Amino acid sequence: MRILYAVGSWGLGHATRSLSVIAALAAGGDDVTVISTGPALQVLRDDLDGRVEFLDWPDVPQTVSRSAWGFYLRTGAAIPWMLAALRREREWTARLAGSIRFDRIVSDNRLGVQHPGVPTFHIAHGLHSIAPARISFLERQLEAFNYRWLGHLRAVIVPDTREDRLSGDLAHRLEVFPARRVVYAGILSRLRRRALPQDVDLFVTLSGPEPQRSILERTVVRQLPSLRLRTVVALGAPGTRAHSRVGNTEVYGYLDRAGQEEMMNRAQIVVGRAGYSTIMDLAELRRAAVLIPTPGQTEQVYLARYHHERGTALAADQGRLDLAAAAARAGGLPPLRASVTTDETVRTITSLIHEG
Repeated sequence: MRILYAVGSWGLGHATRSLSVIAALAAGGDDVTVISTGPALQVLRDDLDGRVEFLDWPDVPQTVSRSAWGFYLRTGAAIPWMLAALRREREWTARLAGSIRFDRIVSDNRLGVQHPGVPTFHIAHGLHSIAPARISFLERQLEAFNYRWLGHLRAVIVPDTREDRLSGDLAHRLEVFPARRVVYAGILSRLRRRALPQDVDLFVTLSGPEPQRSILERTVVRQLPSLRLRTVVALGAPGTRAHSRVGNTEVYGYLDRAGQEEMMNRAQIVVGRAGYSTIMDLAELRRAAVLIPTPGQTEQVYLARYHHERGTALAADQGRLDLAAAAARAGGLPPLRASVTTDETVRTITSLIHEG
């Protein structure tokens, strides 16, 4: 089949989780054209170059703030530009589909990449957005907005299972989406579990938009000289390959997929952002975790609190982070787990796409 696969660029999570699906489609003989932009596109190129075609399309503009209310106020103000970007995506998709006959369209957080004449699938975990103070009316309206854009597609694929509920209210207890439109396929991770010695006490992996990534970096680096644990830190700065040592800690400017996979397999405890892609990585590798939500990102704040209350991870506030204390507390928690592996999920999703 000829497949158009669009990937959102709000962070790297959509790119990293879609890598396995795109690679499987290409390996199975499908002709795949990938749409993305920015660092997300670079991540996809690094792993898939030579196996698929790429198109660089601007994404819906992202809003960032230091607080949840600030995020929603800025997002509200940006709605006209966001809607214009979604309409532009639809127009570009229509023109592209008019010149190239695609058999399927798959989109991971690119809502405008869809076409009424092509069976379209959308991968999403955030069908029910989390509003500040959990205002139910606002959350219902946000879910209704998502349903308006996605409800008519062939299927909405959730990277979670009904039983594991790793995404919590983001993809469960839905009020607008009917059950028949949603397929719970299982987790998606670009990492795989490996039989390596767990000789790293603590692996700290930084990510997220600026300036929050740099703020967390400064908080972590200040604590490294006094940290008595065997620690590895990945600063999450693409293009910075520097490697240094601070006390018992190895510090890498950036680790690629293979490096992340090795360190997360070797680590007894992982410290990272509370993004859903990170949570799926942790579940795939069965690792105990400290989750630090990016300030102002209500989804991450919710996921950190949700898993903290479930006893499946420790939530830590960026402004009050104490690495040694957090590691000691997280060491007593069970690791995150999923009942379905990524390999099983990929088989489910690719079959669903091919069957149409």
